[in-house]
Amino acid sequence: NANLICLLQPLNSLFLIVCGQAPLNTRIVGGVNTPDGSWPWQVSMHSPLYGGHFCGGSLINNEWVLTAAHCLPDVSASSLHVYLGRRTQQGVNTNEISRNVRTIIVHSSYNSNTNNNDIALLRLSSTVTFNNYIRPVCLAAQNSVFPSGTSSWITGWGDVQSGVSLPSPGILQETMVPVVNNVQCNTLLGSGSVTSNMMCAGLTQGGKDTCQGDSGGPMVSQQCSVWVQSGITSWGYGCAHPNSPGVYTSVSRYQNWITNNIGQNLPGFVTFSPPNSCSSASLSKTLSQTHSLYPINRGYLFD
Repeated sequence: NANLICLLQPLNSLFLIVCGQAPLNTRIVGGVNTPDGSWPWQVSMHSPLYGGHFCGGSLINNEWVLTAAHCLPDVSASSLHVYLGRRTQQGVNTNEISRNVRTIIVHSSYNSNTNNNDIALLRLSSTVTFNNYIRPVCLAAQNSVFPSGTSSWITGWGDVQSGVSLPSPGILQETMVPVVNNVQCNTLLGSGSVTSNMMCAGLTQGGKDTCQGDSGGPMVSQQCSVWVQSGITSWGYGCAHPNSPGVYTSVSRYQNWITNNIGQNLPGFVTFSPPNSCSSASLSKTLSQTHSLYPINRGYLFD
């Protein structure tokens, strides 16, 4: 079984995989306030060009953030500020840290007209130390399968409906939406608008969705005890309308691109393939071909 997750292995020193673990997790439009630490990979991107928060992202190792290319057309690395461990945009965040951005990498084939290849990487100015409030998410490996109906969680500080900002104090929102297959999504949104590099999620009746300000943030699904990022919030027609799913960049299509650009200290890639078998045997210490190893002195060792 390629379900993963914990591997302790000598490599000059001891290393530990920590991706996808959210110890404080108890379990957007139509969403609810999140408890502190529920989504420890959630990133808030800020720039003076936008007067504060303008997009989301996800921490994928101790110095790289995954986000959407469309968030970055007019933004320079020097103007970006990234917050991790943040819950509220206006209140006090006792577990928060911040970093400047050293490098922005936008996919060379990103098309702003079609939203194809809507993916980008941010290299932080310095590494971060993991704890219960700041951890990397696992990424869907290239052979992952997310069938229609797969439960998917979306998170963000975006508008609560089109043109209506998240009210103060701006607490991170979460909601669950099911995956919609690309054939059905193309039928709903317009033939050919959803490419093989995209995936869709949403309710037929609407009411739950990502919206402006959520862009770049993660869509995740749980496999056994591990959270795997399937999508990056990309585009849609309005917010939470009936028969109008949200569209997300399909992370599994970009394993090679991410690996080639990061080069070392790679993120944890997990092959998501339901139905999940979560017996102790299935939670053997196995991984997809590309995996992530973190020095213990930079990670968070847990029992």
